[in-house]
Amino acid sequence: MVRTIIILCALLFASGFKGLPAQDVSYIRGKTYSARVINGDTLVIIDLPPVDVVAAREFRNMLEAYRYNRTVRNVQRVYPYARVAGAMFRRYSEQLMQLETERERREFTKQAEEELRNSFEDDLKRLTFSQGVILIKLIDRETQHTSYDILREFRGAFSAVFWQSLGRLFGYNLKTEYDPHGEDQMIEEIVQLIEQGLL
Repeated sequence: MVRTIIILCALLFASGFKGLPAQDVSYIRGKTYSARVINGDTLVIIDLPPVDVVAAREFRNMLEAYRYNRTVRNVQRVYPYARVAGAMFRRYSEQLMQLETERERREFTKQAEEELRNSFEDDLKRLTFSQGVILIKLIDRETQHTSYDILREFRGAFSAVFWQSLGRLFGYNLKTEYDPHGEDQMIEEIVQLIEQGLL
């Protein structure tokens, strides 16, 4: 008796799917999928998100492993600041373009600078030299503008030249551009791992 019921259910199940049209919608566990019948077989079509496969990194020696791990720590420390800088740059640029007079622009940039100082000055003062260099590069990555260009746009050419000259005294170059396929390839790989949630 049980055997007959199982065979009957199997036949009903098979015949129920046999006549599906090409773009029929099926419900599986509360989700909607399309299905196609190809040569008598019903195939469910499901779009899956892309998956990146990352091989374990191999090091030639302990010094190379140490440098890589230090770069990972530095990028993890400054990448959130670069993301915030990119978002704020876009927001401030849009607001600045809506202002009509030079006086309104000056007041707006003064207010924006005060907001940035209150939010980030203490944290950014605690960055190491290496973290500062990486932050300058990542700001260029997020905004598609060097730190020098951003200063020139918001504070004027004189201020940009002043801070660039001061930065050069301490070893920083605000005109540094991000090169993901050359010098900054390791940083780019680390950023992508962070964005994928693998670091």
